[in-house]
Amino acid sequence: MMRAFGALALPLLSRLEPETAHRAVIAALRLAPSARPRRNDPRLGVAAFGLAFPNPLGMAGGFDKNAEVAGALLGAGFGFVEVGTLTPRPQAGNPRPRLFRLVRDQALVNRLGFNNEGYDAAHARLSCSRHLGIVGVNLGANKDSPDRIADYVAGVKTFADVASYFTINVSSPNTPGLRELQRRGAFDELIARVIEARDACAVRRPVLVKIAPDVDLAALDDIVSVAQARRIDGMIVSNTTVSRPPTLKDPLAAEVGGLSGRPLFDLSTRTLARTFLRAEGAFALIGCGGVDGAPAALAKIQAGASLVQLYTALIYRGPSLIGEILSGLSAALGEGRGERLSDLVGSRARDWAAAKS
Repeated sequence: MMRAFGALALPLLSRLEPETAHRAVIAALRLAPSARPRRNDPRLGVAAFGLAFPNPLGMAGGFDKNAEVAGALLGAGFGFVEVGTLTPRPQAGNPRPRLFRLVRDQALVNRLGFNNEGYDAAHARLSCSRHLGIVGVNLGANKDSPDRIADYVAGVKTFADVASYFTINVSSPNTPGLRELQRRGAFDELIARVIEARDACAVRRPVLVKIAPDVDLAALDDIVSVAQARRIDGMIVSNTTVSRPPTLKDPLAAEVGGLSGRPLFDLSTRTLARTFLRAEGAFALIGCGGVDGAPAALAKIQAGASLVQLYTALIYRGPSLIGEILSGLSAALGEGRGERLSDLVGSRARDWAAAKS
């Protein structure tokens, strides 16, 4: 169903305004009959954060903002799904238009601003679908919050009974001042309070942090040092970038917002590798940014990711991309690169870390 929907609908969706097209896809997925997930190659199974992932490919946060279609996405073949970003109170986000297709670059620019229906609405939906599989909850803070750290703490308490893991999103460029929470002092306080809240819950859920690809090496040293000291469970590298590579061709690249998709791949993968080397095995990583095929997914794993996520490439390639990536990863193992995918994690981290921008 998903594959047929993608083949038929992609040309039509590409003619719609991007955010309208996105809502149309969410509506279609809500109506689609339940699908049995594809059979997974057991060599692609991943143990990370205390969880057993059937395959390493996940849907990144930002697609299913309000936890409406996690089941449909898992049925399409994803090994895990991340919903959100969610904030305590509903918020409209930034004025439209705020999502732009860079077709010539296979990219997006977004300045959505954490538009979502709030914690309560998402929790109600997830309460009805706990059996689905691994569903992470991406937490954010309201734009006008007087205490943004308290917003993340509230998210941990709210979703502790339904989340497979938490992602602490401190790296969106579209909420003014949010990235300041990546600075050492604020970051340490944030993680300390989040871990304290998590440990007070009846069920211990893994806590991950999603960082920006734009951090310099000194800031990355601080982030990893705090993450190790506070014993977080993992990190997602990375969110969108505020930089604009000189190779961009589409004039919409000049729009303000975070850039995602193919042009983000090199920057995010270098940051991933540098994070992997600094972490020294203290926690596992999810690689995100520019994954548009099996070669890109494999490169993320070789740079240090145990798992990978995508979003933007689906807009251009459709849901058949899921199976293509998983088949490609299996084929890579069949070429003698390793007995299991975990054998390849970090195998080229030093090469990627040393790569020039």
